[in-house]
Amino acid sequence: MADQIFTSPLSSVPLVHKSIFTHLLGTSLDTPHLVGGFPAHSPAFIDAASGASISRRSLRSYALQLARSIHNLPRPLRRPSNATARPTVLVFSPNSIVWPIIFFGAVAAGFTATLANSAFTAAELQHQYLDTGAHFIFVHPALFDVVQQMLTSIGFSDSDIRATVILATSSWLTGVPDPSIQGALGLTLLQDLLNCGELVSEVSFDGEQSNETVCLCYSSGTTGKPKGVETTHYNLTSIVDGFKPVWPSMMPYPARPLVETSQPDVHFGCLPYYHIYGVVHFLLLPISLGTPTVVMAGFDPERFLEAIDKYRATIVLAVPPILVVLARHEAVNKYNLTSIRVMFTAASPISPNVITVVEKRFRSVGSNVIISQMYGLTETPVFMLPLEHACDHVGSVGFVLPNLEVRLIREADGEVLTDLESGGEVWVRGPTVTKGYLNNPMATAAAITPDGWFKTGDIARLDKDGFFTIVDRRKELIKYKGFQVAPAELESVLLQHPGVADAAVIGIENQEEATEFPRAYVVPSQIIPQRDAESFALSVQEWVAVRVAPYKKLRGGIVLVQQIPKSASGKILRRELRGQAKTDTAYGQVTLRAKL
Repeated sequence: MADQIFTSPLSSVPLVHKSIFTHLLGTSLDTPHLVGGFPAHSPAFIDAASGASISRRSLRSYALQLARSIHNLPRPLRRPSNATARPTVLVFSPNSIVWPIIFFGAVAAGFTATLANSAFTAAELQHQYLDTGAHFIFVHPALFDVVQQMLTSIGFSDSDIRATVILATSSWLTGVPDPSIQGALGLTLLQDLLNCGELVSEVSFDGEQSNETVCLCYSSGTTGKPKGVETTHYNLTSIVDGFKPVWPSMMPYPARPLVETSQPDVHFGCLPYYHIYGVVHFLLLPISLGTPTVVMAGFDPERFLEAIDKYRATIVLAVPPILVVLARHEAVNKYNLTSIRVMFTAASPISPNVITVVEKRFRSVGSNVIISQMYGLTETPVFMLPLEHACDHVGSVGFVLPNLEVRLIREADGEVLTDLESGGEVWVRGPTVTKGYLNNPMATAAAITPDGWFKTGDIARLDKDGFFTIVDRRKELIKYKGFQVAPAELESVLLQHPGVADAAVIGIENQEEATEFPRAYVVPSQIIPQRDAESFALSVQEWVAVRVAPYKKLRGGIVLVQQIPKSASGKILRRELRGQAKTDTAYGQVTLRAKL
């Protein structure tokens, strides 16, 4: 199977070599009423909190206005004397209605945009800022203190900061006051860079230039420091066009209903724009489909469900932690959720049981929703489960996306990667694969083979019907006496327990037996008094034991916690759990039996 190459059951799609801006927001003298092939006046983005919206025409115009200003920086902004031909701008902000303006403005100017996690500390932000050599920073007013601290720590004076920082204000568009901040006097505001004229057209990236880097998201850094993933214009146009054949059929705005019950489609979610999942499915793909996106910062169950009701969202994008909450939250019964047709989940593994519970929950309140999965990495998308198979292959990530090739590698360079039956490490090749890691040729060479295969580090299993299921990260598989135990599989079992709200599994070293024991971190679904903690944990441990093979038992015990540490995209931060494992109190941990 290692030599077998898997491709999509769908035909490959034609690909283009041009700027992602041109591809999505291009115009023509022959059709001045269209932007990117759809009516210019139709909404592109809607602010969930205020209802303010940006049309396709306004988005294009604002972006070209911003592009002109960053080509001709007004005082006090200045470009460093050693500026490269293609400068980089750093965006440090939670989701906002002005976020798309900033991103497309940088792209139209021919710049690279590096997107920073809005939860970063000053030290974490510093690594990305210095690694990318960013020339200026767009920062949400609420995060200015972090940027100020970061720049001061590397020797910036107040005048240097004013020459580098642009406040990503939105009150000029929404009418809602921006957060007031100390020490912001003299800083440039986003609106200062608008209404000063616009570029005649965006910077071109036709032909070979489409291989220039346009987006720098940073990998999660589960091992070592985060790495800058160089995503090109050609990568992004190929990703967008590759998803279209497998995406649900869309009714774009403005639409003339064919029947009274039909309605235009609306994308909604709170996926962070700094994450590639958010960039592709919450920023780029909806524009290419002619549908608006309702923008929300952060996840709050009440506000999330209220927005679905208010804006009649039809396509909802989520991550597993959101679905875990929706499986139980009482607010599901308070709002009209009948508009939802599809919910997608990605970014981290999820239990099939959670998907089933959420679907039943939403159908009980009148939403005939289908939940489907996708799989990809910052470096490339790979799989998607088509809607027609979502109900009978729950838990699968589906088929290979068009234009891609996939292999399942069991052994490489003399190392056994997995002994799981019908499984292997996913290697992928195609036009969506990153060209490499910024300033890190060693990491690039380790991840991408000379003939273009990207090693995902994830183990997948292929079933008899040709569907792929992600088992776990190769480096996170637990080795118990030669057997491989997938944490995600045990987590899926744990989440079926009625008393478990969330769970994570890691391996802990047992030196006496020279092996690893699986240990579970469990969030109870209701408060457990301390006097009952041990009996509850042991009952969960026994419950799991009768549902798994003997080598998968939770011999490392169970630790009760209030929450599981996760990244913004929903990935379990196992390194944090490993760090605290030595001092945790685990109920039911197997100890070495006394020798006679």
